Amino acid sequence: MGTVRKLIVEVVDARDLLPKDGHGTSSPYVVVDFYGQRKRIPTVVRDLNPNWNEKLSFNVGKPSDILGDMLELDVLHDKNYGPTRRNNFLGRIRLSSSQFVRKGEEALIYYNLEKKSFFNWVRGEIGLKIYYMDEEIPPPSPPPPPAPAVTPPEEAKPEAAAAPAPEEAKSEATPAPEEAEAKPPSEAAATAEPDKVEESEAAAAAPPTEPPPVSDKNNEEPTPAEAPAPENAAPDAEKPQPPNVEVADQVKASPLETSRTMSEVRFSGMNVPQGPQPIRRAASTASFTSDVSDTMSMERCSFDLVEKMHYLFVRVVKARYLPPNCNPFVKIAVSGHQVTSKPARKTTLFEWDQTFAFGRDSPESASLLEVSVWDPPASDPTTLDDDSRSFLGGLCFEVSEIPLRDPPDSPLAPQWYRLEGGGACYGDLMLATWVGTQADEAFPDAWKTDTAGNVNSRAKIYQSPKLWYLRATVLEAQDILPLTTLKEASFQVRAQLGFQVLKSKVSVTRNGIASWDDDLIFVAAEPFSEQLIFTLEIRQSKGSITVGVVRIPLTSIERRVDDRNVASRWFPFEDVNNDKRVYKGRIHLRLCFDGGYHVMDESAHVCSDFRPTARQLWKPPVGTVELGIISCRNLVPMKTVNGKSSTDAYCVAKYGNKWVRTRTVSDSLDPKWNEQYTWKVFDPCTVLTIGIFDSFGVYQVDGEEEVARPDFRIGKVRVRISTLKTGRVCRNTYPLLVLTNAGTKKMGEIEIAIRFIRTAQRLDFLHVYSQPMLPLMHHIKPLGLAQQEMLRNTAVKIVAGHLSRSEPPLRREVVLYMLDADSHNFSMRKVRANWYRIINVVAGFIDILRWIEDTRGWKNPTATILVHALLVMLVWFPDLIIPTLAFYVFVIGAWNYRFRSRDPLPHFDQKISLAEVVDREELDEEFDTMPSSRTGEMIRMRYDKLRTLGARVQTVLGDIAAQGERVQALVTWRDPRGTGIFLGMCLVVALMLYLVPPKMVAMAFGFYYLRHPVFRDRTPSPAVNFFRRLPSLSDRIM
Repeated sequence: MGTVRKLIVEVVDARDLLPKDGHGTSSPYVVVDFYGQRKRIPTVVRDLNPNWNEKLSFNVGKPSDILGDMLELDVLHDKNYGPTRRNNFLGRIRLSSSQFVRKGEEALIYYNLEKKSFFNWVRGEIGLKIYYMDEEIPPPSPPPPPAPAVTPPEEAKPEAAAAPAPEEAKSEATPAPEEAEAKPPSEAAATAEPDKVEESEAAAAAPPTEPPPVSDKNNEEPTPAEAPAPENAAPDAEKPQPPNVEVADQVKASPLETSRTMSEVRFSGMNVPQGPQPIRRAASTASFTSDVSDTMSMERCSFDLVEKMHYLFVRVVKARYLPPNCNPFVKIAVSGHQVTSKPARKTTLFEWDQTFAFGRDSPESASLLEVSVWDPPASDPTTLDDDSRSFLGGLCFEVSEIPLRDPPDSPLAPQWYRLEGGGACYGDLMLATWVGTQADEAFPDAWKTDTAGNVNSRAKIYQSPKLWYLRATVLEAQDILPLTTLKEASFQVRAQLGFQVLKSKVSVTRNGIASWDDDLIFVAAEPFSEQLIFTLEIRQSKGSITVGVVRIPLTSIERRVDDRNVASRWFPFEDVNNDKRVYKGRIHLRLCFDGGYHVMDESAHVCSDFRPTARQLWKPPVGTVELGIISCRNLVPMKTVNGKSSTDAYCVAKYGNKWVRTRTVSDSLDPKWNEQYTWKVFDPCTVLTIGIFDSFGVYQVDGEEEVARPDFRIGKVRVRISTLKTGRVCRNTYPLLVLTNAGTKKMGEIEIAIRFIRTAQRLDFLHVYSQPMLPLMHHIKPLGLAQQEMLRNTAVKIVAGHLSRSEPPLRREVVLYMLDADSHNFSMRKVRANWYRIINVVAGFIDILRWIEDTRGWKNPTATILVHALLVMLVWFPDLIIPTLAFYVFVIGAWNYRFRSRDPLPHFDQKISLAEVVDREELDEEFDTMPSSRTGEMIRMRYDKLRTLGARVQTVLGDIAAQGERVQALVTWRDPRGTGIFLGMCLVVALMLYLVPPKMVAMAFGFYYLRHPVFRDRTPSPAVNFFRRLPSLSDRIM
């Protein structure tokens, strides 16, 4: 049974609408437009907060430039209610189809109503639920028998001629099964053709019930309905239909187009000249991270950022006329490489359907390609001994004569070749061979010479699981009496989701009613297959006693995208021993998935995505970033396998929820990948992370048993998108640096090419810089720093566990290194580096203070005189103060443009990181585990060093606190004489400013401050002396 995709729009209610009927109310209704379809819901009479709860259904068609994918909703006032001639417009919203989700993920969202034009006055918001839903297409009902009607003979005759009886048409169009098998295909097609022509003629004569959809047939791919179906094909009702095809398109699709003279029958879309069609990426209904926008047309990647790598492709399809009892395999030899295929599958023929890619230095290099078919002995089918195998035949090709293919050329069709020189008389082998590049469609799944045929070495794209914050609010519990008679009982709720365990605060009660009102936040990943378990425990001195358990499936929990209140529910406790007859009380919970947050799995300063979990809140992308991973050079050998040093390098790149992994180049210190990938950019202030690793896999090390080792890190590169120039290709080589407990080590170099393309309008792109980075829920209900770090660590574990279960797996240590899971561990080196960063920031303000002191000290008399003139100008014309400061900052920025960094893409800086001057002992402490694995003497030494550093910090904090307490002592009468002097001076200053103009006071104070050192005393000023004599609370510290 086929399905068709529908867009469901649930119009729930509206709030605080604008009155339009002249009596302080409105009678609103809603009109919704989507994909050329317009529908309206009933009017609610005289209500500014109407409730509709209406559901509208729209057909979802193919992407169209004419109809568009925007949903427009207008709220209007019904003029039939209330005497008014005013404009009936109450507001509108416009939503893109990329914000819509599937059924089950929808949530009630309130959208602010927008203006149609500048002169509209609009207020209020409307609540909607919008989601996609797949409906089954009902099977076509049999046509009803023709009803006898009394008509004149002149009218009945044309109708009978134009519409024959259904039974006769069916018997003529469908021959008997024996006759259909006996006729050749051409005769069968000729038999069915006249009936199809008659059907199309009748369809053309019938008046159209509605206008056909507007589409560009020259750029449209032929649909499955337009292709001729084989004789044994299933009925149309049983064929799976694409999820985005609406019923109207299936009804209107005509497999044939006929001319008026009926002299030519053309299949729609096949006789029309067409250019290369773009690839359509099919959206999987099982993928919970699939984007609706991914179903749009996407042009084939041109691989223009990387170098072309030529390969000799050999596709072995099947063989025939071989001995029936053999188990053949194919051996291919070319340019010193020899590879053997898997054993053939036995059907009516011997099938392999394998593709092999042999690397070539240049397409013109000539060599001989040998393809042979062998039959191994029955005792050991996997033997490679040529003497024990039976040669069935072979082929030879001159590589220089093999055709060169570059996409978007169509794939080369395989052909039958007669095997020669073997024991299989008249044996045939179907294969295709061509010279192509890494852009070939067959390249990702082909056996490649530089990967040694390892199955887990193929290039793959991974998707991070969709993460949600699960908020569980534990309100209260009732009827929970302790097992023994106690005056007071301490209750605590223990919540568990997978490996996450959280506990509420302790509630002490005497009457069996406990209250907590605690928020417990978990991280959950789709698809939701786990249960949230609540356990009520009584805390006693001997230990905790479990009272009851509540198990809640995650699929039953409501989702929200804002801070609206979710209805709470009561859940009965179950007995721990599954005794349903015992009543253990009940618990009051409020559960919801918070889709308005961004579940962070990266550090905030290197985050690659800030979008909320709920797709409805996503904004359109502002651009795309293209990454070309070219090669590595001078890599360090990472392991020893069978006495030989080698490196099997692969590259991993991560941006947003999309991970890419290149193929693993085996046993090469200068691997070349030349692979290109693309990501959508939603925020330019994000970071793309690229990591290089050595694949250990499963090897036999020095004669030992096969063991699995982790993939060692080789290095990492970070690229901030905001540093890229729009539309320019930046190609650069970066050193691969790794910090170990022995110091900084250079592991090699990597060469990448990257390009950022802006897709949004320039003003919209610049407007992104004024928007908050995190979603709105992070500001409405912010999470604490400690809580954010705990949730981040949990999200990292979930992502690492999810990707490690992929095929081929993305190892856990790889994910942890890419996500900087250990970036917040204590490091004395980082503490010192951050201190120097603060000093570098404060150095600018220190330079300004030094310049002021130099000017005040008349070290440069000319500059001091100019400052006096500037002071006079600013005092008498205070309106120039802010413009002068802004112009001065502009001059500083323009001057610094000459000294900007010439580095095309910033990279890790060893000088800022203090990686070159760090002590070996501090590095050993940085890489120590938690808890420490070092000896007690070393831990004591590190503790004493930390105490010394803590004493310095303690002194600085005490000085800062003392200065603040002296400021408080000015008006708190801690020192009565000091407070009296300060208040008296304030009174004198107030009276003076009342009598003397402020400009004169400012002028006098400026000239007094800038007076010549001859008229200045060397001792501190009286005001500084007075402030230093004020008391602080330092003398009260014990």
